[in-house]
Amino acid sequence: MLVMMNKIQPSQLVEEQRNATRLFKQLQGQIETLLAIGSPSKEEVKDAMEKVLALDKAYPLPLLGVMLEKFPESLEPAVWWPKTQSQKTNKQKHSNGKVESNGWTEELELEMRQVVEVIKRKDSEDYERLGNKALKMNKVLAASGPLLTGIAALGSAFMGPSNGPWAAIMAAVAGALASAVNTFEHGGQVGMVFEMYRNNAGFFKLVQESIEWTLSESDLEKRENGELFEMKVALQLGRSVSQLRDLAKKSNYSRLEGSPIDEFASKLF
Repeated sequence: MLVMMNKIQPSQLVEEQRNATRLFKQLQGQIETLLAIGSPSKEEVKDAMEKVLALDKAYPLPLLGVMLEKFPESLEPAVWWPKTQSQKTNKQKHSNGKVESNGWTEELELEMRQVVEVIKRKDSEDYERLGNKALKMNKVLAASGPLLTGIAALGSAFMGPSNGPWAAIMAAVAGALASAVNTFEHGGQVGMVFEMYRNNAGFFKLVQESIEWTLSESDLEKRENGELFEMKVALQLGRSVSQLRDLAKKSNYSRLEGSPIDEFASKLF
């Protein structure tokens, strides 16, 4: 039973399905909004189907043979969005920060690139580092609990006058350690902590990829409006537009000075 619990990681399963429920509800709202606006096009229907399939693949139902690996080699950010098409190199020319088209300027593009750099160097790196620490701890605890329990059971089997007090001592010590390890692992919900880090790393990867994909589009008219896109990124990171611009300036200054930036992109996590 203990080995099964450690293999399944109930707290991690709960966190997985909680996030899946939230993302499915979010996608449901997007689809309902699309239907309320009018008749969706074939491309919009295809896009919605790809999102559903990607989300289902990222968070499969547990205990059905497709359960997510609970002890991977290292943390891989959760990916619940479809793979984007091959991106084109942005060859659009700009001039002195003036608006070329659709709300985009050279200054805004530079700002978005600096935001991506901060996400890569600070937020993503930090969550992956913490997630890998939680993963290593969970692996040790998951292996130690059943091992100590087995030692305690073995010690109790050899208890008797012929073996002296050592068997009883071994059984008592191993049993106490097993109880402490199992309580810390499942009571502390280490698996849930790892899953939280994995999902947060996935969120930052999504923001990063959405910015890079938008900037890769050479036709400015095909991009999302620049001012609205800037506001959306700011809201995703829990900042105002002015705070996002200040962050980009700090990142650019740090890059020129060759010093690390001391601020994270997100103020939400």
